Amino acid sequence: MGRFEPIIQFLQSKKAIGMHMRMSHADNKKSLLWKTFMPRRKEILNNVNNDLLSITVYPTHYYPADSCSEFEKWAVVEVTDNTVIPANMESFVLEDGLYAVFHYKGSSNDTSIFQYIFTEWLPASGYTLDQHPHFEVLGSLYKNADPVSEEDIWIPIKPQSNLN
Repeated sequence: MGRFEPIIQFLQSKKAIGMHMRMSHADNKKSLLWKTFMPRRKEILNNVNNDLLSITVYPTHYYPADSCSEFEKWAVVEVTDNTVIPANMESFVLEDGLYAVFHYKGSSNDTSIFQYIFTEWLPASGYTLDQHPHFEVLGSLYKNADPVSEEDIWIPIKPQSNLN
């Protein structure tokens, strides 16, 4: 799976508006979140583009091997101004940070790309995970579970420290 080489990119802060839910992998409410958000996304003003962002905020001591560990999942659109927020939605700011950006083509149900990123690419990369949100950009070529779907996966990173 070495064909998934990322571009290392510095993200400038982004403003977004959308909805979020707490969940775990054992109690995954991602479908419910998107089913709730999508009919209302047109209420958001000042969209930067038509892309959707799927943001995951992991707590500081998140333990991925525990399928009951909770995290926060957001369904948002990027906006130029986040002062007008529709009812039952919230503002989210993606702070500046360094990211490994993987362009992925395939079904969103296939999690092997994430297994590759965290078990193969990251340990050999010279980077470690940073404590910023993880997110996917779901653009015009995104088709959810379709095998020809395309998305960009943004993984927060920082250079490995040689001082261990």
